[in-house]
Amino acid sequence: MKALILAAGYGTRLAPYTDQVPKPLFTITGRPVMDFAIQQLLDAGCTKIFINTHHLASQIEQFVDAHPSKKFLETVYEPEILETGGAMANLAKKLNQDDFLVINADVLCDFDLSGLMSCHKASGAVATLLVHDCPRFNKLCVEKTGTETAWVRHFTEPPETGLAFTGIQAVSPDIFGHMPSKKVFSSIDVYQKLSSQKKVLALMANQLYWRDMGTPEDYQDTARVWLAAALFHLPPSRFHEIKISLIAGDGSDRSWYRACHGNDSLILSDHGICIEPCGNNNPPAQLNAFVKIGAHLARQGVAVPEIYGHDTISGQVAVQDLGPVRLAEHIKDLGEKDTIYWYDKVIDGLIDFSFNGIMDFNPAWTCQTPTYSEQVIMDLECRYFMEAFVNTYLGCKAQFENFRQAFSHIAENALAHGITGLMHRDCQSKNIMIHNDAIWFIDFQSARLGPIQYDLASLFIDPYVTLPRTVQDRLLEMAIDKIGAKTSFDRLNFTRTYQYCCLSRNLQILGAFGFLTRIKKKPGFQQFIPPALTGLDMRLTEIGDPELSDLTRLVRDLLGEFS
Repeated sequence: MKALILAAGYGTRLAPYTDQVPKPLFTITGRPVMDFAIQQLLDAGCTKIFINTHHLASQIEQFVDAHPSKKFLETVYEPEILETGGAMANLAKKLNQDDFLVINADVLCDFDLSGLMSCHKASGAVATLLVHDCPRFNKLCVEKTGTETAWVRHFTEPPETGLAFTGIQAVSPDIFGHMPSKKVFSSIDVYQKLSSQKKVLALMANQLYWRDMGTPEDYQDTARVWLAAALFHLPPSRFHEIKISLIAGDGSDRSWYRACHGNDSLILSDHGICIEPCGNNNPPAQLNAFVKIGAHLARQGVAVPEIYGHDTISGQVAVQDLGPVRLAEHIKDLGEKDTIYWYDKVIDGLIDFSFNGIMDFNPAWTCQTPTYSEQVIMDLECRYFMEAFVNTYLGCKAQFENFRQAFSHIAENALAHGITGLMHRDCQSKNIMIHNDAIWFIDFQSARLGPIQYDLASLFIDPYVTLPRTVQDRLLEMAIDKIGAKTSFDRLNFTRTYQYCCLSRNLQILGAFGFLTRIKKKPGFQQFIPPALTGLDMRLTEIGDPELSDLTRLVRDLLGEFS
């Protein structure tokens, strides 16, 4: 038995991603979607499978050349796309000996194709189409017979009474005698003419898993379900048992979902379709960093969620479900003593993150820069503060260059006496989970080599938890004592670096809140801006560094905007 996989199209509904990768090579659980069609056809008894190509044909040819079953596969390049009917006609000499199967390369379906072929051979039809009820695609009308097979009447039925053609069909060689002489045409046009002669049969599948992945949303939804199902060990016939719900996110562009099946659950992090070239903190680089850094931290005994699996192109990563409780909510109504108890645990975990995390760490895993450097401070914190907060959020016209010397001074001192380890970079209370009476770190994809003082600053001046200054100072002393038990350093120098890390982190916080509020249209972050700006003014005043006098005056002026 022979078959044709239709794989020549542009995948325009998935553009611009399909400009770089052909749709049949988009992955599901790490496996190109066309491979599912190949396996289905082989399982049905096919001994020769033709694959028509056009758009990015070389990538599909390379995939076929490396396929374990390549002896059964043959690509057929079309200089111009011939559409579905033209693709069949182009192979008439190779397909005219016996009935054959035709399947779209981008469809996932669990139907037994050998059953489809058996039904077709017994019917005497020119073509037998596999159909089912899917309101989004219901256009096909059949005669009402009350059985699983019926003759197709036409292809323009209203959705409420029609059926959906799955793109899977068994075809007789007789079809070639009904095809037009032109090269480019649709098979549906041929079937429409034949349907009036009762030569096109519909086989209705009542129990069917079928997914079209034409749009980015459809593709990512499908990839999410398949990844969860693989980890729950469920076949497609039981995918409907999985419940996937969106979890409220924060400032990240990623989406988060909780997948549940019975008593089992996991978290799915959706980084978006990851096809852009890696580098410069884009989605592929972030996903790569999340997976590799997360696996490394787990190996080092750091408290991070286990990564169960991922699919690179769809951007899905499945991780351990740590529940809904973050540090910010957990300590909300606690007294000072209990708050310090939990922060003591966080400090211990953060020291493990820094000291254990740096062991055997590969800087190539990072998604922005391998280290926390002066350039990072200048660009991603100081310039971010000026452009996203001062100028965009507040509408001022202050020039970054007028404060370059002050910012350079902050950057230099934030690194001067740093205790270098693996830096989380966003170690605040919403990135710390409480699970089984223990703390866990999440959102570690921006980790890089850098001073532990920065993570301590992020933790103690956290805008989501207003720690009294006396508590901050006590926690800092506790952290210094714990770090001092692992390595020697000058406490005064350590503290000075911490103070400047507080400044750089505070600038980053305000830049982020300005960006999220104005550009990302997330007004919930606006409430944290006044206390963050007040905190920056307080720290500048406490340090009293004459090199920062111009910046101090700017911050005082900005505070006037909120009075």
